[in-house]
Amino acid sequence: MTNDHTMAEEPQRYRKKPVEIEAVQFRRDGDPWAIYQWVERNTLGSFEPMDVIEGRKPCPESGVSIDPRDGRMIISTLEGLHWVNLDDWVIRGVAGEFYPCKPDIFAATYEPVGT
Repeated sequence: MTNDHTMAEEPQRYRKKPVEIEAVQFRRDGDPWAIYQWVERNTLGSFEPMDVIEGRKPCPESGVSIDPRDGRMIISTLEGLHWVNLDDWVIRGVAGEFYPCKPDIFAATYEPVGT
């Protein structure tokens, strides 16, 4: 009698599939409004952040806003709200979803695609 359940519990090794994403770094000398508009055009749009932060409204499936408390951009995802910090990368993933990524993780995960 084989125990398939035990085999399934053993960790397996996987390699990330090669996929192309779009990304832009949120830099001090960049244009934050252009990044905001890029996310806004490709999601459900802008939302009122304090209603979501304080629990008066549910988190939208997607969208973008500005936190009035500190001026940081907020990206809403299916997993919740994500704040974009200086030098973070804003990524548009393979399913069109947006999320921030720390510079060190971005550098370890992505490389430029040849033109």
